[in-house]
Amino acid sequence: MDKELEDLSVRVGQALLERKSMLACAESCTGGWVAEVVTATGGSSQWFERGYVTYSNAAKQELLGVRAETLREQGAVSEAVVREMAAGTLRRSHAQAALAISGVAGPTGGSPDKPVGTVCFAWVLRDGVPTAETVHFSGEREAVRRQSVIHALQGLLRKLS
Repeated sequence: MDKELEDLSVRVGQALLERKSMLACAESCTGGWVAEVVTATGGSSQWFERGYVTYSNAAKQELLGVRAETLREQGAVSEAVVREMAAGTLRRSHAQAALAISGVAGPTGGSPDKPVGTVCFAWVLRDGVPTAETVHFSGEREAVRRQSVIHALQGLLRKLS
């Protein structure tokens, strides 16, 4: 793992430990990369509870409770869906903090409304309301996914502070 991701993971772990909290994540376009980054950090079992890779719409519904209506009306790459993913992650885990990611990493799958590089994020703390945002990254698939992991962890740090 590169130094930037490693340092970011350590900072996330410290912030969670200070709050006596654990993290759970729900990932689509990153395919478990957030979970990989945090579990590569020594001692992460003290602050990482679980991760869901919910690549398909069916997985989002079955594992996280995302409503079929939300997927149909907003699409999988939407702030509404990642909010439901994050909330469902907290409901179905023992964590106190959750993040969710869904996007179009490319090279195909984009549309005029949601071009390649469009990624939606959500973060939520136990008993809180999920916050979400959409970011447009540039680059090839790997670059979009890596930037998404960084953005998700940085957003979590902001939520925890």
